Amino acid sequence: MKLLEGKTAIITGASRGIGKGIAEIFAQHGANIAFTYSSSVDAAKALEDELNTLGVKVKGYQSNAANFQEAQALAEDVVKEFGAIDILINNAGITKDNLLMRISEEDFDKVIEVNLKSVFNMTKAVQRTMLKQRKGSIINMSSVVGVKGNAGQTNYAASKAGILGFTKSVALELGSRNIRCNAIAPGFIETEMTAKLDEKVVQGWRDGIPLKRGGTTEDVANACLFLASDMSAYVTGQTLNVDGGMLT
Repeated sequence: MKLLEGKTAIITGASRGIGKGIAEIFAQHGANIAFTYSSSVDAAKALEDELNTLGVKVKGYQSNAANFQEAQALAEDVVKEFGAIDILINNAGITKDNLLMRISEEDFDKVIEVNLKSVFNMTKAVQRTMLKQRKGSIINMSSVVGVKGNAGQTNYAASKAGILGFTKSVALELGSRNIRCNAIAPGFIETEMTAKLDEKVVQGWRDGIPLKRGGTTEDVANACLFLASDMSAYVTGQTLNVDGGMLT
Protein backbone atom coordinates (compact mmCIF):
# COMPACT_ATOMS: atom_id res chain seq x y z
CA MET A 1 0.00 0.00 0.00
CA LYS A 2 1.32 3.43 -0.96
CA LEU A 3 0.64 5.76 1.97
CA LEU A 4 1.24 9.05 0.13
CA GLU A 5 -0.36 8.32 -3.24
CA GLY A 6 -1.12 11.57 -5.08
CA LYS A 7 0.19 13.87 -2.33
CA THR A 8 2.76 16.60 -2.97
CA ALA A 9 5.63 17.12 -0.53
CA ILE A 10 8.22 19.88 -0.21
CA ILE A 11 11.45 18.67 1.38
CA THR A 12 14.18 21.21 2.13
CA GLY A 13 17.84 20.20 1.97
CA ALA A 14 17.22 16.89 0.21
CA SER A 15 20.22 16.38 -2.06
CA ARG A 16 21.99 14.23 0.56
CA GLY A 17 21.75 12.65 4.00
CA ILE A 18 18.45 12.51 5.87
CA GLY A 19 16.64 14.71 3.35
CA LYS A 20 17.57 12.40 0.50
CA GLY A 21 16.43 9.38 2.51
CA ILE A 22 13.05 11.03 3.13
CA ALA A 23 12.65 11.88 -0.56
CA GLU A 24 13.37 8.27 -1.56
CA ILE A 25 10.87 6.75 0.90
CA PHE A 26 8.19 9.32 0.02
CA ALA A 27 8.59 8.66 -3.70
CA GLN A 28 8.30 4.92 -3.09
CA HIS A 29 4.99 5.64 -1.37
CA GLY A 30 3.61 7.62 -4.31
CA ALA A 31 4.33 11.22 -3.30
CA ASN A 32 5.20 13.87 -5.85
CA ILE A 33 8.25 15.69 -4.56
CA ALA A 34 9.60 19.22 -4.76
CA PHE A 35 12.94 19.37 -3.00
CA THR A 36 15.46 22.12 -2.37
CA TYR A 37 19.24 22.13 -2.42
CA SER A 38 21.84 24.84 -1.92
CA SER A 39 24.87 24.08 -4.08
CA SER A 40 24.91 20.35 -4.93
CA VAL A 41 23.64 20.67 -8.51
CA ASP A 42 24.94 17.27 -9.66
CA ALA A 43 23.58 15.46 -6.60
CA ALA A 44 20.20 17.15 -7.07
CA LYS A 45 20.02 16.13 -10.74
CA ALA A 46 20.96 12.56 -9.82
CA LEU A 47 18.18 12.44 -7.22
CA GLU A 48 15.67 13.82 -9.73
CA ASP A 49 16.65 11.12 -12.24
CA GLU A 50 16.53 8.37 -9.60
CA LEU A 51 13.09 9.26 -8.26
CA ASN A 52 11.50 9.95 -11.64
CA THR A 53 11.91 6.25 -12.43
CA LEU A 54 9.36 5.51 -9.68
CA GLY A 55 6.53 7.07 -11.67
CA VAL A 56 6.10 10.19 -9.56
CA LYS A 57 6.72 13.85 -10.40
CA VAL A 58 9.96 15.17 -8.94
CA LYS A 59 11.63 18.54 -9.27
CA GLY A 60 14.65 20.06 -7.52
CA TYR A 61 14.81 23.78 -6.75
CA GLN A 62 18.01 25.66 -5.92
CA SER A 63 16.55 27.73 -3.11
CA ASN A 64 17.69 29.05 0.27
CA ALA A 65 15.00 28.39 2.88
CA ALA A 66 16.74 30.83 5.24
CA ASN A 67 15.79 33.67 2.86
CA PHE A 68 12.19 34.81 3.38
CA GLN A 69 11.60 35.94 -0.21
CA GLU A 70 13.10 32.78 -1.69
CA ALA A 71 10.87 30.64 0.53
CA GLN A 72 7.76 32.54 -0.61
CA ALA A 73 8.78 32.23 -4.26
CA LEU A 74 9.43 28.51 -3.85
CA ALA A 75 5.97 27.82 -2.42
CA GLU A 76 4.36 29.78 -5.26
CA ASP A 77 6.40 27.89 -7.87
CA VAL A 78 5.50 24.52 -6.35
CA VAL A 79 1.77 25.32 -6.35
CA LYS A 80 2.01 26.35 -10.01
CA GLU A 81 3.96 23.23 -10.95
CA PHE A 82 2.27 20.60 -8.75
CA GLY A 83 -1.13 22.15 -7.96
CA ALA A 84 -0.97 21.55 -4.20
CA ILE A 85 1.26 21.34 -1.13
CA ASP A 86 0.14 18.54 1.19
CA ILE A 87 3.33 17.98 3.18
CA LEU A 88 6.23 20.20 4.23
CA ILE A 89 9.43 18.70 5.64
CA ASN A 90 11.67 21.38 7.14
CA ASN A 91 14.93 19.46 7.01
CA ALA A 92 17.61 21.95 5.94
CA GLY A 93 20.22 22.55 8.63
CA ILE A 94 23.88 23.19 9.42
CA THR A 95 26.28 22.94 12.35
CA LYS A 96 29.07 25.29 13.40
CA ASP A 97 30.17 23.68 16.65
CA ASN A 98 32.39 25.35 19.21
CA LEU A 99 32.62 26.02 22.94
CA LEU A 100 30.67 29.07 24.06
CA MET A 101 33.85 30.98 24.92
CA ARG A 102 35.12 30.46 21.35
CA ILE A 103 31.96 30.67 19.28
CA SER A 104 31.62 33.81 17.17
CA GLU A 105 28.50 35.93 16.90
CA GLU A 106 28.50 35.20 13.17
CA ASP A 107 28.49 31.42 13.72
CA PHE A 108 25.69 31.70 16.29
CA ASP A 109 23.57 33.87 14.01
CA LYS A 110 24.15 31.70 10.94
CA VAL A 111 23.02 28.49 12.63
CA ILE A 112 19.88 30.17 14.00
CA GLU A 113 19.15 31.61 10.55
CA VAL A 114 19.56 28.37 8.61
CA ASN A 115 18.11 25.96 11.17
CA LEU A 116 15.33 27.97 12.83
CA LYS A 117 14.39 30.97 10.71
CA SER A 118 14.10 28.70 7.66
CA VAL A 119 11.37 26.76 9.48
CA PHE A 120 9.45 30.00 10.04
CA ASN A 121 10.02 31.08 6.43
CA MET A 122 8.83 27.84 4.86
CA THR A 123 5.89 27.30 7.22
CA LYS A 124 4.72 30.85 6.57
CA ALA A 125 5.15 30.26 2.82
CA VAL A 126 2.97 27.11 2.65
CA GLN A 127 0.40 28.23 5.23
CA ARG A 128 -1.94 30.00 2.79
CA THR A 129 -2.13 27.00 0.45
CA MET A 130 -2.74 24.55 3.30
CA LEU A 131 -5.41 26.83 4.80
CA LYS A 132 -7.22 26.93 1.44
CA GLN A 133 -6.99 23.13 1.19
CA ARG A 134 -8.05 22.76 4.84
CA LYS A 135 -5.43 20.05 5.25
CA GLY A 136 -1.70 19.61 5.54
CA SER A 137 1.11 17.99 7.50
CA ILE A 138 4.19 19.97 8.54
CA ILE A 139 7.17 18.05 9.92
CA ASN A 140 10.11 19.92 11.44
CA MET A 141 13.49 18.25 11.87
CA SER A 142 14.77 18.97 15.37
CA SER A 143 17.36 16.87 17.21
CA VAL A 144 17.95 15.08 20.51
CA VAL A 145 20.37 17.97 21.10
CA GLY A 146 17.38 20.32 21.05
CA VAL A 147 15.69 18.18 23.71
CA LYS A 148 18.71 17.51 25.92
CA GLY A 149 21.39 20.10 25.06
CA ASN A 150 25.03 19.34 24.26
CA ALA A 151 28.31 20.93 25.26
CA GLY A 152 29.96 22.69 22.33
CA GLN A 153 26.67 23.12 20.48
CA THR A 154 24.92 26.09 22.10
CA ASN A 155 23.95 27.52 18.72
CA TYR A 156 22.73 24.21 17.30
CA ALA A 157 20.88 23.23 20.51
CA ALA A 158 19.19 26.64 20.68
CA SER A 159 18.05 26.37 17.06
CA LYS A 160 16.72 22.84 17.48
CA ALA A 161 15.00 23.61 20.80
CA GLY A 162 13.41 26.66 19.17
CA ILE A 163 11.94 24.37 16.53
CA LEU A 164 10.11 22.41 19.25
CA GLY A 165 8.39 25.51 20.64
CA PHE A 166 7.55 26.70 17.13
CA THR A 167 6.09 23.29 16.26
CA LYS A 168 3.77 23.21 19.27
CA SER A 169 2.59 26.77 18.62
CA VAL A 170 1.81 26.07 14.95
CA ALA A 171 -0.08 22.92 15.96
CA LEU A 172 -2.25 25.00 18.29
CA GLU A 173 -2.82 27.76 15.71
CA LEU A 174 -3.64 25.62 12.69
CA GLY A 175 -5.24 22.51 14.19
CA SER A 176 -8.78 23.80 13.64
CA ARG A 177 -8.07 23.86 9.90
CA ASN A 178 -6.91 20.22 9.87
CA ILE A 179 -3.26 21.24 9.50
CA ARG A 180 -0.96 19.16 11.69
CA CYS A 181 2.54 20.10 12.81
CA ASN A 182 4.98 17.70 14.45
CA ALA A 183 8.72 17.47 15.08
CA ILE A 184 11.20 14.65 14.76
CA ALA A 185 14.28 14.56 16.99
CA PRO A 186 16.87 12.23 15.44
CA GLY A 187 19.67 10.86 17.56
CA PHE A 188 22.96 9.55 16.14
CA ILE A 189 22.16 8.94 12.46
CA GLU A 190 24.89 7.42 10.30
CA THR A 191 25.31 9.30 7.01
CA GLU A 192 28.13 10.10 4.59
CA MET A 193 29.20 12.80 7.04
CA THR A 194 29.61 10.42 10.00
CA ALA A 195 31.43 7.94 7.76
CA LYS A 196 34.40 10.36 7.78
CA LEU A 197 34.74 10.15 11.57
CA ASP A 198 37.10 7.86 13.48
CA GLU A 199 35.56 4.37 13.66
CA LYS A 200 36.49 3.92 17.34
CA VAL A 201 34.69 7.14 18.25
CA VAL A 202 31.63 6.10 16.28
CA GLN A 203 31.59 2.65 17.89
CA GLY A 204 31.75 4.30 21.29
CA TRP A 205 28.61 6.25 20.43
CA ARG A 206 26.88 3.07 19.23
CA ASP A 207 27.75 1.28 22.48
CA GLY A 208 26.04 4.02 24.49
CA ILE A 209 22.72 3.59 22.64
CA PRO A 210 20.23 1.00 24.01
CA LEU A 211 19.68 -0.49 20.54
CA LYS A 212 23.50 -0.68 20.11
CA ARG A 213 23.57 0.87 16.65
CA GLY A 214 23.42 4.19 14.92
CA GLY A 215 20.24 5.11 13.12
CA THR A 216 19.85 5.10 9.35
CA THR A 217 18.32 7.76 7.13
CA GLU A 218 15.58 5.21 6.46
CA ASP A 219 14.75 5.10 10.20
CA VAL A 220 14.11 8.85 10.15
CA ALA A 221 12.33 8.72 6.80
CA ASN A 222 9.91 6.06 8.06
CA ALA A 223 9.02 8.25 11.05
CA CYS A 224 8.37 11.11 8.60
CA LEU A 225 6.24 8.78 6.48
CA PHE A 226 4.01 8.03 9.47
CA LEU A 227 3.62 11.72 10.38
CA ALA A 228 3.01 12.74 6.76
CA SER A 229 0.40 10.08 6.08
CA ASP A 230 -3.21 9.74 7.19
CA MET A 231 -2.07 7.06 9.65
CA SER A 232 -1.21 9.92 12.02
CA ALA A 233 -4.39 11.93 11.39
CA TYR A 234 -4.90 12.47 15.14
CA VAL A 235 -1.28 13.32 15.97
CA THR A 236 -0.17 16.94 16.19
CA GLY A 237 2.08 19.08 18.36
CA GLN A 238 4.30 16.12 19.20
CA THR A 239 8.04 15.43 19.17
CA LEU A 240 9.03 11.94 18.06
CA ASN A 241 12.51 10.94 19.20
CA VAL A 242 14.15 8.65 16.63
CA ASP A 243 17.22 7.86 18.69
CA GLY A 244 17.43 4.14 19.47
CA GLY A 245 16.52 4.89 23.08
CA MET A 246 19.36 7.39 23.60
CA LEU A 247 17.22 9.76 25.70
CA THR A 248 15.39 7.02 27.60
